[in-house]
Amino acid sequence: MTQITHPSGDPPYLRIVGEFRRRIAAGELAPGDRLPSTRRIAEEWGVALATATKALTTLRLEGLVEALPRVGTIVAEPAAAAPAPAARQQTPRTREQELTLDRIVRTAVEMADAEGLTALSMRGVAARLGVAPMSTYRYVPSKEELVLLMADAAFGEESYPADAPEGWRPRVELGARTMWRLYRRHPWLAQLGSLSRPLLVPRLLVHGEWILAALDGHGLAPTELFDIHVLIYSHVQGLAVHLEREAHAEAATGQSEDQWMDSRAPDLRALSESGRFPAFTKVVGGFENGYDLDLDALFERGLRALLDGLTPVVEGGAPA
Repeated sequence: MTQITHPSGDPPYLRIVGEFRRRIAAGELAPGDRLPSTRRIAEEWGVALATATKALTTLRLEGLVEALPRVGTIVAEPAAAAPAPAARQQTPRTREQELTLDRIVRTAVEMADAEGLTALSMRGVAARLGVAPMSTYRYVPSKEELVLLMADAAFGEESYPADAPEGWRPRVELGARTMWRLYRRHPWLAQLGSLSRPLLVPRLLVHGEWILAALDGHGLAPTELFDIHVLIYSHVQGLAVHLEREAHAEAATGQSEDQWMDSRAPDLRALSESGRFPAFTKVVGGFENGYDLDLDALFERGLRALLDGLTPVVEGGAPA
């Protein structure tokens, strides 16, 4: 655990802030360098997640760092290091007076984008907003309710044109790609809900409505039509789940996907040379420049194959 040589009377978050100020001033952390995640800071300094969040928020308000979605918190350029006068003069009471449900939800979405859902807490959101820990509960009663509001807001960022493309397939493709963009922008969305216990928020249903309307009018029975809708949704969400999982894995191990694969090269070699998996060995041996797992390409390939297979069903030439 890191030892911080600051006056023992300082609150824990200020000791963390002081240490990062020192590292930035000394050049140990340069502009663009990434700071540890809130979870890593909490573990390293032995503090609560809300305390770690408050420390990063203080650094951000001072202009020393900035939060980037799916990247995390990085050291800001020196020009951004001076806090704005309004930010310096704003009191906690003023910030609480300006608190709204929309600000709470937007801040929570930003935190989930940068750190993932596991790092999100009501206290952490309050710390990011610079208000008292219990202030957010006046607007939303629990983290569970907040996550539903976040999901509804995120799914509402994309809409569909009034003049829909001609034909069911172009409309379904538009719907699937729209959903994929949303999951790409907010990977934590794919962690919510399941096929058996779906996420029931109005703006997600907007996307379901678009797909169902595209498939309607082709003589499909209601159950058959809904099964096809579920298959399409499953393709999008099933791949999107891995966006957040990879972000979690990288944060936990400190290794990128490529670095992790390189560290497992001996295990891969042992499996290939065991003789037990000839097809696997043949395929892997055929990678001239290695294998790049491209989720965007897999999404397009899978969508094309899925819709090719569904075409005779939707157009009445085959049973479901």
